[in-house]
Amino acid sequence: MTAAAVYFLLGLSLLLATVLPQVTSRIALSPPMVLVVLGMGFGLLPLADDVSLEPQDNHALITHVTEFTVLVSLMGVGLAIDRMLDLRSWRSWRTWSPVWRLLLVAMPLTILGTAFLGWWVAGLAPAVALLLGAVLAPTDPVLASDVQVGEPLTEDVAEAEEQEEIEEDDDIRFSLTAEAGLNDGLAFPFVHLALLLLAGGFALPDVGAWLGWYVVGKIALGVLVGFVLGWLLGRQAFHARTEELRLADVGEPLLALAALLASYGAAELVGGYGFLAVFACAMRLRASKRGHSYQRAMHGVVERLERLMTLLVLLVLGMAMTRGLLEHLDWRGVAVALALLLVVRPLAGYLSLAVLARDDQENGGLDRGETAAVAFFGVRGVGSLFYLAYAASHEHLPDEPWLWSTVAFTVIASVMLHGVTATPAMARLDARREREGTHG
Repeated sequence: MTAAAVYFLLGLSLLLATVLPQVTSRIALSPPMVLVVLGMGFGLLPLADDVSLEPQDNHALITHVTEFTVLVSLMGVGLAIDRMLDLRSWRSWRTWSPVWRLLLVAMPLTILGTAFLGWWVAGLAPAVALLLGAVLAPTDPVLASDVQVGEPLTEDVAEAEEQEEIEEDDDIRFSLTAEAGLNDGLAFPFVHLALLLLAGGFALPDVGAWLGWYVVGKIALGVLVGFVLGWLLGRQAFHARTEELRLADVGEPLLALAALLASYGAAELVGGYGFLAVFACAMRLRASKRGHSYQRAMHGVVERLERLMTLLVLLVLGMAMTRGLLEHLDWRGVAVALALLLVVRPLAGYLSLAVLARDDQENGGLDRGETAAVAFFGVRGVGSLFYLAYAASHEHLPDEPWLWSTVAFTVIASVMLHGVTATPAMARLDARREREGTHG
């Protein structure tokens, strides 16, 4: 394939990525599905002999590309969420109830369930099975656009909320969006635990150190760094005394990308989780002045970059599928993937939300249909590819080819399954909510 052909195909693909969201918005077909199939078609074309799409040959490249894609998406969802979290308000914490349940109950259950399948069905060593569970447990902020909140509200938001004239993000989309924004960072402690076990020398007394640093310390540092940077940048953008420094008035939306890079880099420098820092920074930046049109401008820049990165990742993923990525997939990998998507995540999600559930008439409360939807739509995607590449670049992984085939198949199966079901399911729930609002 010549360089000219690559430019042509990339241009055509970007055009499709721009048009597809509008074309597929009302049908049971998602843009990621189309892009993966398109990538599979590209993979059938001849490539240069020195181009390898084998994951084992590209650990660093896969890690950095998927990492940046997830970071961009985290900044986007953090800016998009309209339901703020007021740390001083118990009521605000309670409106986030579904998110805390998904993070603190559903995610650990999903890790344990998937790890058990990896050990019992696939015959993996316990450490490798734990890694598989940690890699596949996080839901994805990149490929879940059909079940996430849209662009931020920016017109008289605070006043409208007081008068209850504008409905915030519905609880389903809010729960899935916030979960995807936070659990990408919360999976890291379990990835590190698996790597420590694989390296050897990790004993029972070391559990306390793991909990203290990898679970508590690094999470706290990530959130703190993101919060502080978001506050500082928000003050500068919206309230700077010098007019030239008030970027919100100037209308320069690239502050969002500066915030993304600065928060991630600062958190990683001090040892915190950069993913959590980016999401926390975005949330705090959004809270600086919620109703300002600059919020939508920043979100627009991030959204376009996210679309470009997603296009790149999905095209290459599709190409790799037709060039041996699934070569090591067997019935064990298929069984683990389907069990995760159809049993483990839905069951873990439903249990976390249904037990001692809040009244569905309250903010943060879900009825049975909404609970089932949130439990089912746990989209797997780019984050899983990042975690596996990260682990493979830090430690020798037994059964690595099988892991790549299984994780890639899980991502593709999730793209297809959730892509087909998201539009009709969300349309039905939206229609029901409108009917109830009319009758109410």
